[in-house]
Amino acid sequence: MNIRPLHDRVVVKRVEREEQLRSGIIIPDTAKEKPQEAEVVAVGPGKIQDDGSRAPMDVKKGDKILIGKYSGSEIKIDDEDLVILREDEILAVIGN
Repeated sequence: MNIRPLHDRVVVKRVEREEQLRSGIIIPDTAKEKPQEAEVVAVGPGKIQDDGSRAPMDVKKGDKILIGKYSGSEIKIDDEDLVILREDEILAVIGN
C-alpha cells in the first residue's frame, strides 16, 4: 500500500482486540464497539503555519495511539480498513 496523507492528516489502522466471553455468548461484529486503539500507518508533512513554515508532527509511523470512536473518515485500501484523521483528533500516544 502506498498512501501519503496531506498536511496534518494521519492514516491509522484500528487495532482489533480479541474478546473472550466467559458465558460463551458470541457478540456479532455489528454489535461490537469500534476499537479506540490504532496504529499509525502514514503521516503527512505537517500543517502550514501563518508564517509559511511547517509545524512538525507529534506522531510517526508505527506509533500506537488512541482515537475517538467516530473520529476521522473511514476508507478501504487493498482490503484494509483504515481511518484518515487530523492530528488534533488524536487523543493520546501510547507507550512513548
